[in-house]
Amino acid sequence: MTNTEEFHRIKQLPPYVFEEVNKLKAKLRAEGRDIIDLGMGNPDMPTPAHIVDKLVETARNPKAHRYSVSRGIIGLRRAMARYYERRFNVSLNPETEIVATIGSKEGFANLAQAITGPGDVILSPNPAYPIHAYGFIIAGGVIAAVPAPSPEAYLSGVAEAIKLSHVKPRAMVLNYPSNPTAQTVDIDFYKDAVALAKKHDIIILSDLAYGEIYFGDVPPPSILEVEGAKDVAVEINSLSKTYAMAGWRVGMAVGNERLINALARVKSYLDYGAFTPIQVAAVAALDGPADCVESIRETYKARRNVLIEHFSMAGWDVPCPEASMFAWAPIPEKFREMGSVEFAKLLMEKADVAVAPGLGFGEYGDTHVRIGLVENQQRIRQAARNLKKVFGTAK
Repeated sequence: MTNTEEFHRIKQLPPYVFEEVNKLKAKLRAEGRDIIDLGMGNPDMPTPAHIVDKLVETARNPKAHRYSVSRGIIGLRRAMARYYERRFNVSLNPETEIVATIGSKEGFANLAQAITGPGDVILSPNPAYPIHAYGFIIAGGVIAAVPAPSPEAYLSGVAEAIKLSHVKPRAMVLNYPSNPTAQTVDIDFYKDAVALAKKHDIIILSDLAYGEIYFGDVPPPSILEVEGAKDVAVEINSLSKTYAMAGWRVGMAVGNERLINALARVKSYLDYGAFTPIQVAAVAALDGPADCVESIRETYKARRNVLIEHFSMAGWDVPCPEASMFAWAPIPEKFREMGSVEFAKLLMEKADVAVAPGLGFGEYGDTHVRIGLVENQQRIRQAARNLKKVFGTAK
């Protein structure tokens, strides 16, 4: 290898689709333009005060400044078990069926490292959150991308892909409520997924990071509610959205004991866990009052309602998401041939509104853009007024 040759794992990664859009956003802001950024999935609400107070209190104890443990402190794993018991009526052993992760993204990536051998085939939805595919590619696996226009179409596609694959797939990825599409499923979907996985002896990795951001009366289920799901499944979860703790980096992997042990083994070589005061504060979040979770949920719901109403008035009919902090919006017909990257750039240049191009989530996402509910209602209304210039509806 020469000093100018690209490194092997870096060569496996695609060009960063969001880079063009991010460069334009930085350029326009440098020119003094007020860009309303609906492109990032970065919660803008403050972490509830009782969680911050627990962090500060614990950080004052010098003993909490030492190395933690890669699996997570036992108090946090017990709190995670209590959460699953309370929320899903699922019993978990905090010693053997839970690992506290440094955010759900790290948990997913290290789980991919733990279970993936060279050439292993992983079935992943397309469009999807990038780590769902590229965590495995970095680990040496091969992605079989399955179109996911709906959850049912995805599961049907998985069954077909298993039949057609020359190599038995190692695992399939599920993510509901979905990032970026905001699709949701009921428990019957998970029953079908578990049955399919058992029939073909494959692993399920289920991402439930948006499980508490829902807008209807029925909360999204966990795959672990299905009888026998622990035989084949691990679920990745997170405190990032539930408690507005994105920067704190606290997540969890729960479920199948063998897979959890493999993750814990890999992590033991890579990290010492999150800073102990953060983990103690996460216990305060999980065991604390639920009204802050409801308040965060209601804030996203109110923003969603404003976005759907006012974007429609501007000439853009965006499907109303039932969960997650995103809307998955088809590019209006007159702009569709541009593709999602050029359309996103157009919105920034002409309307000072940033969205995430769907191409960044896979080739089947290029007809859409992802809109984040990460600005307040006033800013969302302003974005809608700005969009009228693009859609020709300004009066």
